[in-house]
Amino acid sequence: MREYAGLIEIIFVAVIAFGFGGWQLWSVNREIKRDREEKARSDRVAGHAIGEHELDDR
Repeated sequence: MREYAGLIEIIFVAVIAFGFGGWQLWSVNREIKRDREEKARSDRVAGHAIGEHELDDR
């Protein structure tokens, strides 16, 4: 068992690192999705699409 201690440690650290990376990716993708939904919601509240009407510079 002692000869496999290094290999077990490498695998343990790799699993933790890849797990943390996967969690970060999932978290960032979820935040991007929320931002897109919030932007779509705010565009609907405005009553028209951005750029649909010209600005009134009177």
